[in-house]
Amino acid sequence: MTNSCVGRVPMLRCTIQSAAALLAGGVLLASTLTASAQQSGDQKPPEQAQGEQKPDDQKAAEQAKAEQQAQQKAIDEYKEAAEKLTSSAGAPECVWTGRRIESLLWRDDIDTARRYIDLYDRFGCSSEHLKLAFRCIIQQGPIDPKAADKLASRVHNCWIAPEEATTASTQATTGATTKDGTIPN
Repeated sequence: MTNSCVGRVPMLRCTIQSAAALLAGGVLLASTLTASAQQSGDQKPPEQAQGEQKPDDQKAAEQAKAEQQAQQKAIDEYKEAAEKLTSSAGAPECVWTGRRIESLLWRDDIDTARRYIDLYDRFGCSSEHLKLAFRCIIQQGPIDPKAADKLASRVHNCWIAPEEATTASTQATTGATTKDGTIPN
């Protein structure tokens, strides 16, 4: 049976079907053209794309550079400890755990520090060096709790040379006394 468009009702039916098919085709074509235009609008010419970077790309590059510098600094600190400390305290595992113990003790986190001390002892690290470094940190006086970088710097310096840092802080403290003999805050 064929579908003919002869007569009034069949002619109306054919017109509606044709209009619907044209409408669907138009919508499909319009969406394809819109998507194509958006994709080509986002792309820049090659010479323009190379000349300027997006702010997100710059931030990512700066962040990657900062992370790389932090990693290099950590590596250099471990090398410095190995060169300056002849005892087991210069071993990377001793430096890593020892500095964490010092920081935890300074922040009064005794329970966590005790767990790290067990690990420190298991590595065969020098318990005497741990005592000397903590004494050095304490003798230099208080640190602002919000200044984590200052604590890390002090811990590192005291870990590398506990006697030198203590001597330097003692000299600075002695020179900073007031006329009545008290140490200013």
